[in-house]
Amino acid sequence: MNEVFRQEKKYLMNLADGQALCGRLAGVMMEDEHNGALGYRVRSLYFDTLDEGDFEDKINGLELRRKLRLRCYSPGDSFAMLEMKQKEGAYQKKRSLRVRRADARRLQEGDYAPLLEYEEPFAAECYGLMHRMCYRPKTVVEYQRRAFIAKENHIRITLDHHIVANEARFDLFAPDLNLYPVLDPFQAVLEVKYDGFLLSYLKALVNLADRSELSVSKYCLARSAGLKFQI
Repeated sequence: MNEVFRQEKKYLMNLADGQALCGRLAGVMMEDEHNGALGYRVRSLYFDTLDEGDFEDKINGLELRRKLRLRCYSPGDSFAMLEMKQKEGAYQKKRSLRVRRADARRLQEGDYAPLLEYEEPFAAECYGLMHRMCYRPKTVVEYQRRAFIAKENHIRITLDHHIVANEARFDLFAPDLNLYPVLDPFQAVLEVKYDGFLLSYLKALVNLADRSELSVSKYCLARSAGLKFQI
């Protein structure tokens, strides 16, 4: 299991400004090893309770809240990451567990028994929580990400765009998943994550960009768009 505990800020910005910011960040930060010319793809299957508890907690701005998801980076991946993000005031705690592809498929079908085969206590915690709170798959979200890293204070800055989703088919590994946009294609989400404080020269670069702070997550963007389509 991997665990990180850090501050996280999100901003909505024009994609062109975001690409310009990436050019400046590339001069002073390390690029993520998975970055290509256009970054890399991220696909997540989000779970929520039967009464949409996590979605409602986020919309209502509760200080203590969580998100549960399975994440992969290509439909052909042999594994997925089971992740739990917990909001605790100004900080985010993220724990993750690598699970086999076959086990991830069972999880997305609502069978959480494979988690009992993993030795990590986090797996047993997720099993108990998902059963007790009746978690079920809710939406698949996919986007293109470009990421930059600074070792100091574990700083990670990412730009996500082309954010699309599907609330009808919960197959994380489907190569032909039909996805619809949940954000204007000319906009992007900037995420700034760090321990303690953001280094001044990086803060100055981020502040040069024309952006507004964003309180809604990509999960909520997808759910909100889906609910509109259902009305």
